[in-house]
Amino acid sequence: MFIIRRVFDDTTETSRRLLAQAQDILRKQFHLLSEAEIGKLAEQLRDPLKHRFRAILFVAERREQVVGFALLLHAPDLRFCYLDFIATGTGEMGQGLGGALYERVREEALRLKARGIFLECLPDDPALSPDPVIRSANAARLKFYERYGATPIINTRYETPLKADDTDPPYLVFDGLGQDEPLTRRNARRIVRAILERKYGDYCPPAYIKDVVASIRDNPVRLREPRYVRTPKRQAKQRSAPRQRRIAVVINDRHQIHHIRESGYVEAPARVRVIRRELAKVDLFDDLPPRRYSEDWITAVHDPGLVDFIKRASAAVKPGQSVYPYVFPLRNKARPPREYPLRAGYYCMDTFTPINENAYRAARRAVDCTLTAADAVLDGRAAAYALVRPPGHHAEREAFGGFCYFNSAAIAANYLSRYGKVALLDVDYHHGNGSQDIFYKRSDVLTVSIHGHPRDTYPYFSGFEDETGHGEGTGFNLNIPLPEKIAGERYRQSLAQALARISRFKPGMLVVSLGLDTARNDPTGSWSLGAKDFDQNGAMIGALGLPTLVVQEGGYNTRTLGLNARHFFVGLWRGLATEPGAGEAAS
Repeated sequence: MFIIRRVFDDTTETSRRLLAQAQDILRKQFHLLSEAEIGKLAEQLRDPLKHRFRAILFVAERREQVVGFALLLHAPDLRFCYLDFIATGTGEMGQGLGGALYERVREEALRLKARGIFLECLPDDPALSPDPVIRSANAARLKFYERYGATPIINTRYETPLKADDTDPPYLVFDGLGQDEPLTRRNARRIVRAILERKYGDYCPPAYIKDVVASIRDNPVRLREPRYVRTPKRQAKQRSAPRQRRIAVVINDRHQIHHIRESGYVEAPARVRVIRRELAKVDLFDDLPPRRYSEDWITAVHDPGLVDFIKRASAAVKPGQSVYPYVFPLRNKARPPREYPLRAGYYCMDTFTPINENAYRAARRAVDCTLTAADAVLDGRAAAYALVRPPGHHAEREAFGGFCYFNSAAIAANYLSRYGKVALLDVDYHHGNGSQDIFYKRSDVLTVSIHGHPRDTYPYFSGFEDETGHGEGTGFNLNIPLPEKIAGERYRQSLAQALARISRFKPGMLVVSLGLDTARNDPTGSWSLGAKDFDQNGAMIGALGLPTLVVQEGGYNTRTLGLNARHFFVGLWRGLATEPGAGEAAS
């Protein structure tokens, strides 16, 4: 069993480990590559402008060991992808790795709206490959790609050797991804020139490039008929593309156990029910079952004492009862009461977030759901949604409150940050003080929050503009506090500011703490956003073109909650589709 992950850069310990293991496979499988060429892989991820291709690295990982990888180069200016490498480790042939990696590459190319994938394969023609052993291996590779409808372009001089006595010059193979879009002569010439100049400019003389490009005369270009596979997988587009475009939804199936029945407690189970009902009205979503994750991911961002307290205190509360903190020991925290429920004031920041018998179990399940959705993003989904309660963005490293116990969004952002930089955008009406607190001294996770001004709005003590980070994290926290009364247009001005900062950060992934309490008539907010505003906000966020994890936070007007959620996700889906690559417009 293996998992395919995308590595966005080499800025984290995990990504550097995965990158180094992929480079080790390169050394073992491609003996003619120099160390300079192998070392270039990290630079290709960091600096696409230098190499004029955007490098996309997928690794197949089994028990923390890379067993295969694929490197896809994307040229957005000409709308094509080039498969630079696909390789498996020693002893991994025949395990389905190559097929899984290539199918993942095809999904990505479809997401990027590429015309197709170009790649090189050594020839199976005896005139070009005289050694029968090498020629047999070449034929096996061509057969592999023929299964997907990828065959060599013919009637060109692409396979002309640079030197007269060279053998095995490569074919240029084209995979149209089942799109049935003819490759025109004009586009083929531009793409071939780009491949030869950007990849082989140091080796191919300008006269050689000009000769190869001029040799493309067929319009549209002609592809060789399949020789090895009778029925190529031309239907692969229909199987894979919808999966990438559809939003994975992971629902907290145990949220109902956390039901505070006191009058006025608005964080109720009905919130999930009405959102789920509205999402069912559009065919954009796939439900995924939640998986169980180690508590270590919670204690990676929360103090173990806080986690232990919530667990033990929940177990100590009698069924049907709730314990609210009412004493806050600011001066002496060293002598807590004997009974766990009475210690709530040591860890809670307000008087309206209770501990009951199910608080720990519900919050823990919300984390499991969010990490399941995070893995869906790592596995290639353009977007995933953790529809969870209780919410989490007010939970700090050492404190809970604001209906929040564990900060699911922050836990997921930390989880994702192993693979590259992450931006966390909080669009709840209330400041995401917990996420700010957790990442305030870090530069690998940018936190941005748009919220009601803390002089008027909970949590009151956090969310001011001058809170920009500390130490290494200085400049990586942005607060945008807004007046008590605003409408959609004013909000979008601030959202544009937030998205511009995220774009400058250049993250590999985006986590959105989605609060729908910015809506008109929400009992905890004072703004007046409507369904159309949520649609436009979602589209703006989607247009960043980043793999996006959305985590449900606030939103308590159950009359409009589901409608607003549906409009947000339709907009997000449409926004992702405007970026090269995410699909067609929603209907």
